[in-house]
Amino acid sequence: MAEPLKNYFGPAVPARIASMIKQVDRTFAADAFLADALDGYQALELTPRAWQIARALGRHLPQNYERAIEILIASIGPKLEVAELTGMDVFVYLPHVFFVAEFGVDHFEASMRAQYELTQRFTAEYSIRVFIERYPQQTLARLQEWALDPNVHVRRLVSEGTRPRLPWAPRLRAFQVDPRPVLELLELLKDDSELLVRRSVANNLNDIGKDNPAALIDTCRRWARDATAERGGLVRHALRSAVKQGEPEALQILGFVPATGVRAREIQITPAVASIGQSVTFTVELVNEGTVSKQLLVNLRVHFMKASGRPSPKVFTVKELELGPGGSAQFLKTISLAQHTTRTHYPGHHRAEVLVNGRVSGAGEFDVVAESRVSHL
Repeated sequence: MAEPLKNYFGPAVPARIASMIKQVDRTFAADAFLADALDGYQALELTPRAWQIARALGRHLPQNYERAIEILIASIGPKLEVAELTGMDVFVYLPHVFFVAEFGVDHFEASMRAQYELTQRFTAEYSIRVFIERYPQQTLARLQEWALDPNVHVRRLVSEGTRPRLPWAPRLRAFQVDPRPVLELLELLKDDSELLVRRSVANNLNDIGKDNPAALIDTCRRWARDATAERGGLVRHALRSAVKQGEPEALQILGFVPATGVRAREIQITPAVASIGQSVTFTVELVNEGTVSKQLLVNLRVHFMKASGRPSPKVFTVKELELGPGGSAQFLKTISLAQHTTRTHYPGHHRAEVLVNGRVSGAGEFDVVAESRVSHL
């Protein structure tokens, strides 16, 4: 089992922050700050720990925000030299981001300068959302400037910070209703030289599509025309949720039209009765009974039983291929029934469907039982 993330954000983190601040401000009461930050610290998860540190900073830095943020930013280390954010070390700046979000909302310019610096060392995608909501026009205008910034992390912030459904932050509900201000920013970034930025643009579009599917399709269709390989990859990633839902227009943009004449000739599911904690393997044989080759996207949709006793579908990608006339191909897909934080399994009858270019081409069934019953079956 993976070690909890909070274990990587232990008492050494506020101690390191205190040391960094002390180097630029000898008057900083490091011991008092640490006692405050560490009060009840061990019982907290990662994000509450970061908030506790941020609020302790608010009590022990100067009460004048502009002076406080000047000290805090002066204390931070060098800019990231790589495009990717890797490891937990950069999370030392999470309390800094929360500090800006908590105490800086009435200080637009000072906070925007702080976020410009922080995002080049970690990310300011959480705090920037506070300013988007409080100062929408001013913040969007600044983000338009930052979309042309030479630093990759600043450009990524433009896209990541405006995602309507950023997983770890409150939703930007105004953009869920009307994504046009976000789409204007994404236009500036769609051909960015860095994969990190293009992937963020794709994630933003994927978010937009969950509330405004027509905007996603229209944008991706337009971007797909005469697209470079890099932009084509962006479009494919942006459409991933729509493709898994079998949306015909999304599939069509990627070149997957209804595959008439292609069917699942055989579907085997083993074991037919599986216990929670085991795995289930699906063996699928497809045959092209037509007279022309077909470009195929093969997915597996499993209707997992929920606690309510009702099924809920989840789609798994299996394979992309070209299948010639009269040809056949076999695929294996193994799915774990172990309990995950993102998927909890329950006993019951399950249905699985083979999707070819978004359409059901064959189906099978299996049962899931509690682990204690397996040895008696």
